Amino acid sequence: MLFTTALYDRVLIPVARRFTKLDRGISVLYRMGIGLVISIFPTFVAGFIEMKRKKIAMEHGLIEHSNEIIPISVFWLLPQYCLYGMAEAFMSIGHIEFFNGEAPESMTSTAMAFYWISISIGNYVSTLMVTLVHKFSAGSNGENWLPDNNLNKGKLEYFYWLITIMQVINLIYYLYCAKIYTYKQIQIHHKEDNNSEDNNIELSTTV
Repeated sequence: MLFTTALYDRVLIPVARRFTKLDRGISVLYRMGIGLVISIFPTFVAGFIEMKRKKIAMEHGLIEHSNEIIPISVFWLLPQYCLYGMAEAFMSIGHIEFFNGEAPESMTSTAMAFYWISISIGNYVSTLMVTLVHKFSAGSNGENWLPDNNLNKGKLEYFYWLITIMQVINLIYYLYCAKIYTYKQIQIHHKEDNNSEDNNIELSTTV
């Protein structure tokens, strides 16, 4: 996340500024949209990493031994965590810029509070999803996608891909909201005065 933030500030913004003529390089809605697109890939990739993990467990006869260490490098987790960090660099900072720039000044703190509340609600929804998957994914043998006793026999990759599908739906909904959104208008008022010196003072204090 820190690396992406630095890359964004030092490379992406100067390059994008040449084409968009915006001080920020790209708008906050574009920034959050890019973050949402990137966030789809970590869970999608995680499903394939889980399949590889179970394949190695099967090759070493460890499917029935849930407490044994599977000989697979922890660095297989690196791609999905790097992608997630990149997504956060776009989404989280984009959210902060959006609320600071678009929310009324009297409601900036309230808007940020709602942002953190939405994240908290998302965590509870994730717990609900796990509960629903436990209930509705059980097959004829009673094993569901997320078994409690032996994850090697489960279908954790299906759960990851279910989240991926939900993220795609969320992205489509976001694109619709971004399309119909109207940015806050900034009005600049000038006070006219017969005295030129007083007029300069008025302009400097009211712009």
